Order: sequence, then structure tokens, then C-alpha cells
Amino acid sequence: MATASAHPGDPHYITRSGWLRAAVLGANDGIVSVSSLIVGVAASDATPSAVIIAGIAGLTAGAMSMAAGEYVSVSSQSDTERADIARETAALRDLPEAELAELAAIYREKGLSAETALSVAKELTAHDALGAHVRDELGLSEVHAANPLQAAITSGLTFSVAAAVPLLAAVAAPTGAVIPVVLAVTLIALAALGALGAKAGAAPVLRATVRVVTWGLFAMAVTAGVGWLFGVSV
Repeated sequence: MATASAHPGDPHYITRSGWLRAAVLGANDGIVSVSSLIVGVAASDATPSAVIIAGIAGLTAGAMSMAAGEYVSVSSQSDTERADIARETAALRDLPEAELAELAAIYREKGLSAETALSVAKELTAHDALGAHVRDELGLSEVHAANPLQAAITSGLTFSVAAAVPLLAAVAAPTGAVIPVVLAVTLIALAALGALGAKAGAAPVLRATVRVVTWGLFAMAVTAGVGWLFGVSV
């Protein structure tokens, strides 16, 4: 069933929030964590081969961790949603009048008169009682429904692709120039990620870009500081 829209040529971007959140999280984590790892290890005077091995290990472990973490966390959210829906189903079966009154009260709180709220509650209950309660009482919808597999795949893939950027920069960097090369490439990658994420979600580009770059550079600075402080050779 098609959904009517007052502006079909200018769609809402909230439908992208599920996969976009996972994509930006995965890509940002991939760039920042692997860049930080490479910079930190390089700052400890490690050999070039050790720096590359550390980067590969970070990419592999990070991608698996991101995918597994997203799947587990979003699955927990999905389990909670299903449990709430099951309770609503039971309540509608056992206490239909109480549930109708509850739905009418929700609409009164939104600004409808008592008479109109009750009328709307009755019509929606007759049409799809569970759907009305899931949407208006629990605040759930198809747009916001948890999708563990989508989140896991999106986050794992974007992490891998993004993490490969600083890793390739480290491989191509001249001897002794790993840190400045990786920092420069990472800065560009973070700026591009911030801009692309903002464009995909129709958000302010400058604000998103500054936010991503600032926190990414902060993370790398802390990691590099730890490497310089301890100076441990890997």
C-alpha cells in the first residue's frame, strides 16, 4: 500500500536512519581506530612491518567486533520490542476496554478533545487495534524497527572499507613518514565521511564534518601520546 505524501519529490530521510547510523558508526570507527593504532605503534619506534601487521590485525578484529557488537546490541533492542508487542497483544485480548481508554487518553494528551479522542481510538481499534497501540503507545514503527542483520552487515562492511584507507596509506608511506602520511590521509577521509553522512541524511554538512574530524583527531592524538610515552617496540 502506497503512502500518500504532500511532497513526493522531497522525501523524508528518517527512513535511512537505521542503516545510516550503522554505516557512519562503522566507517568512523574503522578510520579512527585503525589510524590511531597505526600512529600509536609507529610512535613507539616499531618496525614498518610491525606497524602494518598491527594495522591488519586492527582491521580484522575491528570488523568482526563491530559486526558482532551491532548484531548483539540491536538483537537485544529487537527482543525488547517483541516482548512489549506481546504484552500489548495479551492486554488487548484480556482488557479491551482498558486498552481503548488508554488509547483515547494518549490522543487527548496530544491535543484532541475527549470526544474526538475517543472516536479516533474506537475507529483505529476497529481497523487495527494492535497497530494503533504499537505505534502510538509504544512509539514503534517499521521505520524505527530494529534490524540486527542489517546493522551487523552494514557496520562490518563499512568498518572494513574505511579501515583500509589508513592501512593502505601506511603501506604506501615512505620510510619514516608513516605518521604524517597516515594523519593527512585520515584527515581527508574523516572530512569525506562527515560530508557524505550529512548528505545522505540531509543534515548540515559543515557541522557534521567538523564533528567527525575533531573527535577523530582527538582519538589519534591520545593514542599517539600513549605510544610516545611508553615507547614500547612491538
